[in-house]
Amino acid sequence: MLNLLACPMCKSFPLRLLVFEEGVIDKKFSVKTPFCDLYCGLRGSYLKDLKVEELNCSECVKHDVLWGILHCSHCGRWYPVIDGIPFMYPDDLRAKPRIKSKEEQFISKYADRIPAEITEKDPLKILRPKTET
Repeated sequence: MLNLLACPMCKSFPLRLLVFEEGVIDKKFSVKTPFCDLYCGLRGSYLKDLKVEELNCSECVKHDVLWGILHCSHCGRWYPVIDGIPFMYPDDLRAKPRIKSKEEQFISKYADRIPAEITEKDPLKILRPKTET
């Protein structure tokens, strides 16, 4: 999906994916190589910069990201992947109780795996530890 996703706030592409948990589909896939048309998420590179021999698309499509983070290096926003679904809401919707509680559950589960470079530059300050007053 990295071939399709852009930051909903600044429209930057591509997003960086950090995988915390993944599933592997135990099924043989035969897909056309290259499967993606612009960007290879597995290699983290634009297709124009890769050789077809470097791609293993039939193997790549077997990997299902269950839990992780999509990070925009341009504006610093991050979006959780929860149970295989990217939660890519714009800023105003992230404050809504239903979405906020999902993100808080995600953070409590994976706070120790989120790199400091994402935590420190989080423009919404969602990832920064709450200080006691």
